[in-house]
Amino acid sequence: MEIGPGTGVLTRRLAREAASVAAVEVDRDLVAALRAGGFGDSAAEVDIVQGDALKVDLKPLLGRGGERPRRVVGNLPYNIATALLERLFRIDAGISDMHFMLQAEVAHRLTASPGSKAYGRLSVAAQWRCRIDSLFAVEPESFSPPPRVDSAFVRLVPRAEEDRHACDPDDLDEVLRVAFAGRRKVLGNALKSLAVDWRALGIDPGVRAENLTVDDFVAIARQGRCGLPGRKEGE
Repeated sequence: MEIGPGTGVLTRRLAREAASVAAVEVDRDLVAALRAGGFGDSAAEVDIVQGDALKVDLKPLLGRGGERPRRVVGNLPYNIATALLERLFRIDAGISDMHFMLQAEVAHRLTASPGSKAYGRLSVAAQWRCRIDSLFAVEPESFSPPPRVDSAFVRLVPRAEEDRHACDPDDLDEVLRVAFAGRRKVLGNALKSLAVDWRALGIDPGVRAENLTVDDFVAIARQGRCGLPGRKEGE
């Protein structure tokens, strides 16, 4: 599945390699041009879908190709990259890998380590769900017209369930939302509404959220789930 095929430069290359391609494009004029232009002698089944990737039902598109690997690629619009990544993280459709061109700042946030300025909610959510590599940088001059920011090409490979500590994604996302809402607050204050036994977890409630590891946040989410909105003891 390709997000944002534009004029189809990458789409045509993908069609020569893949058994099927589903390309989601929001611009009606570009969709019409892609459908009219065709894909040469490609043997791939190419489906051009008109719609907003933040709203279109992506699961049926990812299900194309039977048991073949489901791969997602795209030169993502920088203004929706984070929201789109978060949406893809929540799709349980057997995605084998994702390759995206992103604003360099977003790539840094995805791969950031605890204690760094770029480390935050997106870093933890992404790293819990995926193994992430920033493969190479792309200078503005590579685009026409050149953007005012640097870019990077990243690979995200979803982790198998056995490769990550068990945790309810909704619980983890809620903990991250609250913990990073006020970055200057220490954890004890930021998460005071949750039933967290800091001593049992071995976590200092006097540190800030950016100093915790992914595993620390998972532990908090698992222990504090009964204090989360909508959660009751025994659920």
